[in-house]
Amino acid sequence: MASSSSSSSLPLKDRVAIVTGASRGIGRAIATHLHSLGAKVAINYASSSNQADLLASELNASDSSSSEPRAMAVQADVSDPDQVKLLFDKSEQSFGSQIHILVNCAGVLDPKYPPIANTTLEDWDKTFNVNTRGREAANRLVRGGGGRIILIGTSLVGANLAGYGSYTASKAAIEAMAKIVAKELKGTKITANCVAPGPVATELFFAGKSEETLNRLVDACPLGRLGEPKDVAQLVGFLASDAGEWINGQVVRANGGFVV
Repeated sequence: MASSSSSSSLPLKDRVAIVTGASRGIGRAIATHLHSLGAKVAINYASSSNQADLLASELNASDSSSSEPRAMAVQADVSDPDQVKLLFDKSEQSFGSQIHILVNCAGVLDPKYPPIANTTLEDWDKTFNVNTRGREAANRLVRGGGGRIILIGTSLVGANLAGYGSYTASKAAIEAMAKIVAKELKGTKITANCVAPGPVATELFFAGKSEETLNRLVDACPLGRLGEPKDVAQLVGFLASDAGEWINGQVVRANGGFVV
């Protein structure tokens, strides 16, 4: 356990985090923020190797407190259980520690926004295979303190907008998984929560949307703007720290009032 002085300045010092889908968007912001709080971070990516490698290099270059790298890029398709196991194995071996924190941020969204009746079985299955298979952490995280499972959902589960059927359904499954896993991990001191962002200005969010649609979504938020990745990252950082231990089995909607 870190001392009180180091805990206040670097609340995640000496803890190891895996952030899936961390090469860009919200995942990138989360990985960067956890690193700033002292965590060693495995930056998972599926295909954006250049972006993931660049982020790892930037984080390591910014860290003057350690002679050893505290960020690394690890390729893995989170829809493949064998690759997810290797993701945990490589992270543990590289950092010489069990994993404390998993942030499951990898996700896919159909930019065609089809009605449920017109969603192909292939697209439906792909969405669920990528978005809902984050189970490895329940068996691999550190027991006894500091273990955190943080699943990234969506506030669309509360908005129920047309055209987001498979995506919203997969994220509703994630909410249920977080609540159930929190109970199933009783006695381990591992917490499980779901952070559900509203509209956030990322590549995934902008895909396929018209200017009119974007303006309508901004107008629907009482704060009058889209969210930024850092709005989500700071909440994840809190939940990952000791200060967030009493939050367990919850869905936290981070959306500026877009869905209440």
